[in-house]
Amino acid sequence: MTDPAGPLGPAGPVDPMDAVGAVEATAPGRHAGPADVQGPPPGCPAHAGAGAAVPGAVPLSGLEYQQTPSQLYRTLRREHGAVAPVLLDGDIPAWLVLGYAEVSYVTSHDDLFARDSRRWNQWPNIPADWPLMPFVGYQPSLLFTEGAEHQRRAGVISEALEAVDQFELAHVCRQIAEGLIDTFAGSGQAELMASYAHALPMRAVVQLCGIPQGDVDTEDLVRDLKISLDAPEGDDPVAAYLRVQERMERLVKEKRNSPGPDVTSRMLAHPAGLTDEEVVQDLITVIAAAQQPTANWICNTLRLLLTDDRFALNVSGGRLSVGHALNEVLWLDTPTQNFVGRWAVRDTQLGGRHIKAGDCLVLGFAAANTDPQIWPEGHVGAENSAHLSFSNGEHRCLYPGPLLADVIARTAIETLLERLPDVVLAVEPEELTWRPSIWMRGLTSLPVRFTPVVR
Repeated sequence: MTDPAGPLGPAGPVDPMDAVGAVEATAPGRHAGPADVQGPPPGCPAHAGAGAAVPGAVPLSGLEYQQTPSQLYRTLRREHGAVAPVLLDGDIPAWLVLGYAEVSYVTSHDDLFARDSRRWNQWPNIPADWPLMPFVGYQPSLLFTEGAEHQRRAGVISEALEAVDQFELAHVCRQIAEGLIDTFAGSGQAELMASYAHALPMRAVVQLCGIPQGDVDTEDLVRDLKISLDAPEGDDPVAAYLRVQERMERLVKEKRNSPGPDVTSRMLAHPAGLTDEEVVQDLITVIAAAQQPTANWICNTLRLLLTDDRFALNVSGGRLSVGHALNEVLWLDTPTQNFVGRWAVRDTQLGGRHIKAGDCLVLGFAAANTDPQIWPEGHVGAENSAHLSFSNGEHRCLYPGPLLADVIARTAIETLLERLPDVVLAVEPEELTWRPSIWMRGLTSLPVRFTPVVR
């Protein structure tokens, strides 16, 4: 649950990208940033060539490939190999790790590629309002911890989640799903992305964290988390994140005074003795990782079920078919395509590239999952679960996060198909569009129609 690479995992930026909340130089709780990082002064020989853009680097913003990113990954592999030079927003240089073996190596060698973004050699060039600051601005959360501190914080979250009864979670998710379906079942049509796929995992996870179902703050929390993780034009991700943080601060205070059978109370009571600030930050990580990546997993799987002839004959209530589709989506349309990232601890080599100390590496989960080196015949099989959608290594999605995400996604899909057995797309499959993001893989909308059902 540290790399938000998938549902309850990473999604992240976060958004996935798995996803961590927004922060800028003036945001409360910010510990370091462009002005704070200790390093050689400008002009020092230590800066010579550090983090400089590599000739031929490809911009990762404004891509013409956003609807079909697989074309981009093929081009980058052909021209640059398994590790490609790229430019983040504002022409900030970084490396995109495309190879399955290379992503696995980076994520399993924390001694070479660490999570603390204060190592970045580009901080002198980063403005306070940089669009990707929500993902790389250091925060005192689990996402940026390392070594013993990471193990301490990760252990608290894992034990708090292990106490979740998966059968009870499925029951809660089914209740939430039934309530959401009731709001549109009688109309014979719906847009499932907004009215179902995004709403269900958020309601489930905030309930797990101790916010009662129907709480007046839930809708605002859902909206603010979505903005903080993947802000549409005109929205302020930093302001949205601060509102999320304020709500979590209130929740932690409430649970200090009146604990209950929930994730927040278990984190507060853990012998590791996390401070209230640490619990707040790690709760935001949990909720953010569970929200958009899981929503996209649900919606991407529904798209597959409704457009692929392999599932057309047995999709209605077909548990095996749903499980197969869920796993195939993690291989081919993983919710978090790319994640920022890792920072090189010292000069090293990766994929034939010279990586300098402080360089930023973007983890290309989508590219790695479809690496032709692991699928030499060009056919990606969904029979196994060796994908990197939940990341890898110490910072992978913490157990039992992937299991809980599967419960949420599977229950959401099966309940919808049971309630609306003749559901079909309301548009032609080619009319569906992907959100213009190199970080997250999710539809802009999923319009469907079905026979109206009145309970």
